[in-house]
Amino acid sequence: MSSKSRGPIIVSRHGRPALDRTAGPKLSWQDYRNWWDQYEAGSLAKDQAPPENLKSEVKDVDVVMSSGRPRAIETATWATDGRTPKPNAIFNEAPLPPPRFKTKKYLPKTWNVLARAYWLRGHTIDDEGVHEARDRAKQAAQVLHEAADGKSVYLAAHGWFNRMLRGPLKRLGWVCIYDGGDKYWSYRVYEYRGKG
Repeated sequence: MSSKSRGPIIVSRHGRPALDRTAGPKLSWQDYRNWWDQYEAGSLAKDQAPPENLKSEVKDVDVVMSSGRPRAIETATWATDGRTPKPNAIFNEAPLPPPRFKTKKYLPKTWNVLARAYWLRGHTIDDEGVHEARDRAKQAAQVLHEAADGKSVYLAAHGWFNRMLRGPLKRLGWVCIYDGGDKYWSYRVYEYRGKG
């Protein structure tokens, strides 16, 4: 199959969630786990709109996909002016299991950093480990690759997991031709160049 008959694939981070990670109070590690569960189940803050450059990029895509989380589903719908995405949990964010500091309390944003750093070093509680998440990212890249067979694809997902997709997509022959970073609503555009 020629590169002209695949893609592009546009991958965005979700918009700003309603639950604010910078807000207090400071939480214990157990309280942070409860906070994270609420965050994962939560929606977008209503006082925002998708940036025009993202809306323009995804306006005419053939396939709209998202993770299984409400904030990603809403992001895909808002960015495409009301289209319903195909949600798939394979694109969900990598977990953030906090280290079990018995006496420490932090804001959620601090726990996010600590949990990611410990997770990358192999820490889990009852969540997916880093190696399992990397395997999932390979499978997720394959899902995108297959969806882009003769079609353009838009995926709304999550900051860390979107970064995890970069290597597997590259190995499948996709080149990032635009990198908008990792902030809310940011996106990357991948073009198929073929393997080898």
